[in-house]
Amino acid sequence: MSVMDKTYIFGHKKPDTDSVTASIALSYLKNKLGDNTEPRVLGNINKETTYALEYFNINKPEYLNDVKLQIKDVNYHKDFVLGENESIYNCYQYMLKEGLTGIPIIDGNNKFLGLITIKDLSHVFINDDSNSLDSTYDNILQVIDATAVNRVDDLVVGNIFVAAYGDDSFKNMAESKLNKDSVLIVGDRYELLDCAIDTNVKLIIITGGFQLSDEQLQRAKANMINVMCTNLDTFHTAKLISLSNCLKTMIRAYNPTSFDHMDYVDDVLDINDKLRHTNYPVVNRDNECLGLLRITDLNGKNPKKVILVDHSEKLQSVDGLDEAEILEIVDHHNLGNITTSSPINFRNMPVGSTCTIITILYNEKNVEIPKNIAGMLLSGILSDTLILKSPTATELDREAVLQLQEIAGVNYEEYGMDMLKAGTSLDGMSVEDVLYNDYKLYTVGDKTFAIGQFFTMNFDEIEKDMDKYLDVINEVSVANNYNLVALYVTDIIKNGSYVLFNEKGKNIMDTCYQKDMSQGEFIENCVSRKKNVIPLIMDVIGD
Repeated sequence: MSVMDKTYIFGHKKPDTDSVTASIALSYLKNKLGDNTEPRVLGNINKETTYALEYFNINKPEYLNDVKLQIKDVNYHKDFVLGENESIYNCYQYMLKEGLTGIPIIDGNNKFLGLITIKDLSHVFINDDSNSLDSTYDNILQVIDATAVNRVDDLVVGNIFVAAYGDDSFKNMAESKLNKDSVLIVGDRYELLDCAIDTNVKLIIITGGFQLSDEQLQRAKANMINVMCTNLDTFHTAKLISLSNCLKTMIRAYNPTSFDHMDYVDDVLDINDKLRHTNYPVVNRDNECLGLLRITDLNGKNPKKVILVDHSEKLQSVDGLDEAEILEIVDHHNLGNITTSSPINFRNMPVGSTCTIITILYNEKNVEIPKNIAGMLLSGILSDTLILKSPTATELDREAVLQLQEIAGVNYEEYGMDMLKAGTSLDGMSVEDVLYNDYKLYTVGDKTFAIGQFFTMNFDEIEKDMDKYLDVINEVSVANNYNLVALYVTDIIKNGSYVLFNEKGKNIMDTCYQKDMSQGEFIENCVSRKKNVIPLIMDVIGD
């Protein structure tokens, strides 16, 4: 993995303290080892986690909406643009050199103006019979291989006149036609040159390698006339000069389809199925052009790199995970259904918290744990093990807690109780907030169920709104066709949980607990979703 590649580290969609603090701590470890990672969250951070972050002065990780492929993840032709004052000739040469069939055109502020295609250029080469010139002095010099004699203007706009017939006829015509906007292409016809100088034309192009006399040159300078000379003959000069016109003269009055660099590749493909274009300009939100996307460029993808913590279930993870490159998984749950296209680092241990595993990783790598990171790791372990009172707590969890409390400078029991109390307050929380506070989806075969868990020491506040909770639980079940939706309201003091469930899932709950379950029934010794709840339900649903 390149050090320059950004890797996102995140937990599941309903962030709990263990998943958030594990992301932060693992990101710090990876960066100390030379990687470039960033912790992210997939949802709102709950009160308990907020308490831990604020206590140890850690910023909240940014929200990650998805890891779907975007245009910015594709090897498109970055910076393949041309300015509006570039010549048509240069545009053709550039497209020929780079093998392009289109090129975005920008103004002086890099704003996207339009797209010029090889078809547009072909029209100019074959059909252009315009006598107008809208170019720059430098463009003209380059295209007709000329030498500057007198430069007055950087931009040259005028009407082209070619001295391709007798002096007398042209002189008569010149007296009535030539003006200050005229561009005269002429050879060694000095009377005509005198006429043009006296008329104050915009530009004189002398062909065939001829020069103005010293007296004519002085008069041209005095009259502020642009002059250049070329070794090309008049015929070839006249044929080439239109190719010196600025590209802005070719911008058509239509708005070609362009894509923002943040657009999803899937959306690009859907649109291209209808349009069937070859080239699309890539812009940013300020309409600054970043380059050119060819449809064939979509084969060169750089998927986002991710590391998952505290989950390995696809339903629990970020949207677009199939389009990302999973580098590593660190988890303490049962194996989920996430698959990878190549071997990865996978650390899974039967401990009470992902943060315990990450503490072990710090020790294995001999990386010193700073005070605030120790606070994060400690918070994750205390949260998931209910201050080491959960049946999921292991000796490794206890060892980690004792190590981390010394570094963090806290008493783990006192700090843990304060943290859990902060997270159990119902102030300002809706029924949905409580249900989704710590909510996870699981699949068994073709069946899906959802389990929410909320810690409180005052079930009465939920019980008085029981009907509202049951309405929401049933709505979620019906809307998603879940076999079971249950909310476990856990009281760590009483060492058990009150259970609310959807009507459709009653048979499952009755079978799990071998009795006629009523709403809000208290289940003793049920505090761990991972150990006391999920295996039981999976056994019943899987039968």
